[in-house]
Amino acid sequence: MCGRYASARKKHELLEEFQVELDADPDKELGPDYNVAPTKNVYAVLSRVPKEAERAVRQLRVVKWGLVPAWAKDPSIGARMINARIETVAEKPSFRQAFAKRRCLLPADGYFEWMPVEGDKKKKQPYFIRPEDGGLLAMAGLYEFWKDPSRADDDPLKWLVTCTVITTDAEDELGRIHDRMPMMIEPERWAEWLDPKLTDTGEASRLLVPADSGRLVAVPVSTDVNNVRNNGPDLIKPLPPEGESALF
Repeated sequence: MCGRYASARKKHELLEEFQVELDADPDKELGPDYNVAPTKNVYAVLSRVPKEAERAVRQLRVVKWGLVPAWAKDPSIGARMINARIETVAEKPSFRQAFAKRRCLLPADGYFEWMPVEGDKKKKQPYFIRPEDGGLLAMAGLYEFWKDPSRADDDPLKWLVTCTVITTDAEDELGRIHDRMPMMIEPERWAEWLDPKLTDTGEASRLLVPADSGRLVAVPVSTDVNNVRNNGPDLIKPLPPEGESALF
């Protein structure tokens, strides 16, 4: 699963990197977050056709991590919907409509996974997994709108926008740390993935290709990341050589 990641880029950097046409939340700017956890607000890149417009517009939105299906009775279900498995995303009731119509990209500098320490089953070593070249990850995601029946129609909190991360099997070296990893979308596939007119889930599935072997590196980091209240760039700093060296 993907249950923690880092997203420290500034809004203007994401607007440029993803060639965003519309800042959908101009009054909201998230600060650097090196310990993004479920139920936190995160940035999502998506494409929607505005009212009375003829084409979809790529936009950047602030959404909550933990997808709440439109049919949910209350938003608490979102805490259990932080990941969608690629193997079942097209069929599972919680995700199938979003997979067909509401796909997004979730920017990340990298993500965290934990590996059991040999000889001590109770202890796990956290690793920060990031692009080898220091670039940005575009994690494949889905987003959804949930209407709060308890609020008035003119209440700005009437609609809740949430997201989930699509995961796949982790192969090669990364699989030694954890058997699952976020699915990435390469830049040449961004436009197709975000296209709301692409509703064929079979075609959408073909856009999901695991990251090339060797593109990502994993480095051991401090167990400070275990506590969601901890934050800051030190969480992604590799442990010194005397602690533990990188796997690869």
